[in-house]
Amino acid sequence: MNSLALNALSAVDARRLIASRQVSPVELMDACIAQIQRLNPAVNALAATRFEQARSEARAAEESVMRGETLGLLHGLPLGVKDLEETAGLLTTYGSPIFRANVPSHDNAVVARLRAAGAILTAKTNTPEMGAGANTRNAVWGATGNPFDPALNAGGSSGGSAVALATNMLPMCTGSDTGGSLRIPAAWCGVVGFRPSPGLVPADNRVLGWSPLTVSGPMGRDVADTRLQLAAMVGLHHGEPLGVECDFRTILRARDVDLNTLRIGYTEDFGMCEVSQATRQTFRTKMAALSRYVGVCEPVRFDLGEVDRCFDVVRAQNFIASFKELYERDPELLGANTRTNYEMGLAMSLGDAVWAHAEQTRMFRRFQTSFERYDLIVSPTCPVSPFPWQTLYLAEMDGRQLENYYRWLGLTYVVSLLTNPALSLPCGKDEAGMPFGLQLVGPFRGDRRVLDIAQALESAFGHDDELRRPTPDFDTLADTRVTLKSIVTHAPDAALAQSA
Repeated sequence: MNSLALNALSAVDARRLIASRQVSPVELMDACIAQIQRLNPAVNALAATRFEQARSEARAAEESVMRGETLGLLHGLPLGVKDLEETAGLLTTYGSPIFRANVPSHDNAVVARLRAAGAILTAKTNTPEMGAGANTRNAVWGATGNPFDPALNAGGSSGGSAVALATNMLPMCTGSDTGGSLRIPAAWCGVVGFRPSPGLVPADNRVLGWSPLTVSGPMGRDVADTRLQLAAMVGLHHGEPLGVECDFRTILRARDVDLNTLRIGYTEDFGMCEVSQATRQTFRTKMAALSRYVGVCEPVRFDLGEVDRCFDVVRAQNFIASFKELYERDPELLGANTRTNYEMGLAMSLGDAVWAHAEQTRMFRRFQTSFERYDLIVSPTCPVSPFPWQTLYLAEMDGRQLENYYRWLGLTYVVSLLTNPALSLPCGKDEAGMPFGLQLVGPFRGDRRVLDIAQALESAFGHDDELRRPTPDFDTLADTRVTLKSIVTHAPDAALAQSA
């Protein structure tokens, strides 16, 4: 198999071919690095890299195969890790100039599990400062461009991971999600992003460990790759208060789904979210096409409560917990988005916090009754087509001013509050010719069910020109010249961009 084809292998196929000695981990790593060197200048998806160490670990992985040793789930697979996640010996900046020289001494829980399963840490992937916002740009690494048009937003905050996957630079990348950070970039880049149930994937770096709002999760080019990575992540961990016991084999084993009996309820806006008229029309067209494959596909209405205010309070608590010391030292140490969240929290009271948690509980209970009738609730993942990355956030939609910098993300943050597992599945293109994602929301703790249904739908979509996953034009991308690092004010020293 030639090297140009190796980087295009799915993670599942690459792992199988490594085990059968048909593909060398070294050749796979070299193919991925070559693709990075070819395309990353056009999209700026990656932060710190460790190519020489990764090549050395790939050689060790090949030797293990040749010795006939027991191989981990992810043995020999190159891995991209979001730059919010600590990596031992490799620069972790959180997209903030404050941490431009931060080289952790340890891996966090997720990274440790992936590496223990045989994945080879190859690069960090770009993210907004502190993960705040759905536009992957920061003052350390610059902006990440959409692989279908680098002048446009790739989404965030797991934007670097989504772009690295879409461009075949890496077969596997991590993400995290508070208000949609796994799902939004996946939708805009034409890949899969899965927000698992809180606690299924351990996180030992959450300050508010008992809060279910922020989770870590997998991203992949398809559902099978996504669940392969998830299988290596799951299980109890001493640092995760919400931990869930899970046998990785139940994640790996896809069960058959008879689409003819599948009952889907769909909503354009959950009864309260901002969604553009263009996206509403695209979504209606997609639902008409989807209805050909399933037993029931009908609109459903929701009256969940004061979602926006509830999210404002619950989200702000996380920022108060995480950034108190930095803000009190000097508010200017924090970027505009992070500072805005923190200052929103300062204006809130204990009464606000109690109300928000009670309202979140009420919303949760109302929503779960939907699954008495439906197997899945489906919505658009994003309310608009990608806009230029130079625009920090969406301030208006269809001529309406939005209340704050994240109000346009309601489609995903309402589901974060509900805590149900959700997956963004590629579904053709939108009215502007950009990737379109469907948000598939499953029953409470129904992670495996969501993955099974998503995999069945993905298979059906693969035979449908209107619904199949789009892919970027790599040759055009390689010739693209877009200045993506123009917002950098403090570029890391070259030595720091490699592992210490």
